[in-house]
Amino acid sequence: MDGNAVSGRTRVCGVIGDPVEHTVSPAMHNAAFAALGIDYIYLPFRVRKEHLGRAMDGVRGLNIRGMNVTIPHKIEVMAFLDEIEPLARRIGAVNAITNDDGFLTGSNTDAGGFIQALLEHGAKPAGRKAVVLGAGGASRAISFALAEKGARLVILNRHPERARDLARQISDLSPGIEAGGLSEEDLSAAMRDAEILVNTTSAGMTPEASLTPVPVGLLRPGLTVFDIVYNPAETRLLREARAAGAAVIGGVDMLAWQGALAFEKWTGRKAPVGLMKQAAMRALGHEN
Repeated sequence: MDGNAVSGRTRVCGVIGDPVEHTVSPAMHNAAFAALGIDYIYLPFRVRKEHLGRAMDGVRGLNIRGMNVTIPHKIEVMAFLDEIEPLARRIGAVNAITNDDGFLTGSNTDAGGFIQALLEHGAKPAGRKAVVLGAGGASRAISFALAEKGARLVILNRHPERARDLARQISDLSPGIEAGGLSEEDLSAAMRDAEILVNTTSAGMTPEASLTPVPVGLLRPGLTVFDIVYNPAETRLLREARAAGAAVIGGVDMLAWQGALAFEKWTGRKAPVGLMKQAAMRALGHEN
């Protein structure tokens, strides 16, 4: 859609969160709408926790076609939806909402977006040992997806009891899930024969880009390192992993794929994933 050609027929999509100033989703989706000539526009909406229910009423009342959901609303928003897809219910978090004439359906495209990005880089999780750092909302979706695809999982978190709790919740998919803390001892033991490492923590995210969750000595060839942090586009963890001979995947890949899966739900059109990734990189001040 021409950015100046908003009309009475233009469909509205957007993202809700608090904060939303940092989001690159509008750049990503609006580039995709323009490329496909679709009469849609995507906007960011800052919504405080106490206004979440009213915001969902607004989505219905204004007939907003679709919404992405980001921190801190991915769990709480579920109470205000009419239907939740089985995958999202199982994960316990929604990051995309589709509005069909006032009927709101919640989805989780984080899980599928992560797996698509992984497969795009040739890293098949079945039968491989995967170490996931963190036990928050993103880790829930990623750990569930990895377990479902047959990976042998180890979940490590600063608070080990949260890692153990997450492991219990998905133990029926992968009975041998291990869990522990983020001490160097636990990291060393988990990384010894790991084939996939996924960072879902905020370590290394702007403005603390000098941090890394993994000592450089644990990185090696034969390892695939996926850092879902996308700002900066290449984190210290990814730089050090690349230098150590590991394969690396950046957070923009998952961002683009989860956005593409939501885009397809809202428009019924195949998303231009490569273009969405390029738009996100430009919005972050990088060219890929």
